[in-house]
Amino acid sequence: MLPPLRYVAVALCLVLSGASSAAASLRVERIVIDTRTTPRVLSVQIASTPASQAQGLMGRKHLALNAGMLFDFHKSMMVAFWMKDTPLSLDMLFVRADGTVSSIASNAVPFSEHEIVSSEPIRAVIEIRGGRAHALGIEPGDVVHARAFGNEIRH
Repeated sequence: MLPPLRYVAVALCLVLSGASSAAASLRVERIVIDTRTTPRVLSVQIASTPASQAQGLMGRKHLALNAGMLFDFHKSMMVAFWMKDTPLSLDMLFVRADGTVSSIASNAVPFSEHEIVSSEPIRAVIEIRGGRAHALGIEPGDVVHARAFGNEIRH
């Protein structure tokens, strides 16, 4: 069941045929988040199509400490997520078009159909293991450097 349609919803909702193999083929990008204390480097899969966004991290039973998924919506919009069919607790970082973290939903409850809604139009959501945002010192206002925001750090 999708969240109500009053939002442009990106729901982790339907198991798409071939989606598990599609998740393995998603592009992986190194992103850097400037926290107040130190830059944090994450390796994220890029979900930039409706199919990859619908699949998200559903069914995944393991996620490395500094790994995650970046949902790129290609423009700013209100979004709603849920945890249906997702066995891992996740932190969701809602990120504005300029790369700043708008808000963080911490420790989302596995398998929950409760909506987690952005507080403002955002460009992307980054999902990481539950509790990692706090452990890494990631807070609203921090800057995410990634291709989606046009501010990636190249080495």
